[in-house]
Amino acid sequence: MAHQITSASNPLIKTLKTLHMKKGRAETGLFLAEGARLAVEASELGVWPEILVYAPAAMERPQVRALIAEAEKRRVRVIETNESILGQISKRDNPQTVIGAYKQHLAPLDSLEGETIVALEGIRDPGNLGTILRTADSTGAGGVVLIGETCDPFSVEAVRASMGSLFAMPLARASFEELLRYKTSRGSEMSGLSLKGAMADANAPAPKRLIILMGNEQSGLPPHMESACDVLVKLPMRGRADSLNLAIATGVMLYDVWRRRGYDGARA
Repeated sequence: MAHQITSASNPLIKTLKTLHMKKGRAETGLFLAEGARLAVEASELGVWPEILVYAPAAMERPQVRALIAEAEKRRVRVIETNESILGQISKRDNPQTVIGAYKQHLAPLDSLEGETIVALEGIRDPGNLGTILRTADSTGAGGVVLIGETCDPFSVEAVRASMGSLFAMPLARASFEELLRYKTSRGSEMSGLSLKGAMADANAPAPKRLIILMGNEQSGLPPHMESACDVLVKLPMRGRADSLNLAIATGVMLYDVWRRRGYDGARA
């Protein structure tokens, strides 16, 4: 049965509140994901939280009742609390009625499969990272690789922006040298986005295996990474803007590759 907690000074509630901070996530190995939909989608992928906190109002939905019943069977620590405490955990005035604390997980680089992999060098904005995870998921990419110093993919902002795709999209960390070894072992081509590049041939077939390499939001790809790419691509610009947000640019690259593969496997 769910344990009831109604005090914000309870040690477990205090621990959950620390997960907004990188230090708290590092010390516990946990991260927060908000909302019943995300918890249900994660469970469908076989991912269950260590702690599941909910408000009584959430039990009005059959899907949530089933989720909580199964979580209890799996020995998840299930806590019933009030919306005031949920608001303190999520730091929102109108919190979700279900919040899960999940174990952080990074996939080994060599385990990433699929025709297209996204590699992000020095990404700093967690909103961009979460959106890229969501877009990579929507286009059927095989994984996302973080290169160098990056923002925390398990921050609340990144998890929110991913809209649940953090649970579905394999995520790895690697050095650039490790990425190059992976590229060679997989027989992949690597395409980098750069102002030094040329516009891609819209009618050219996409490589069988491809790594899309995207640079830092402010500075783009460093020269040694550009030199390692098989192709440098420049996105066409028609209006006054001379650049795109990183997440948007990555989405354009992913959908262009998918289009050149004939939208293979697209859902109607």
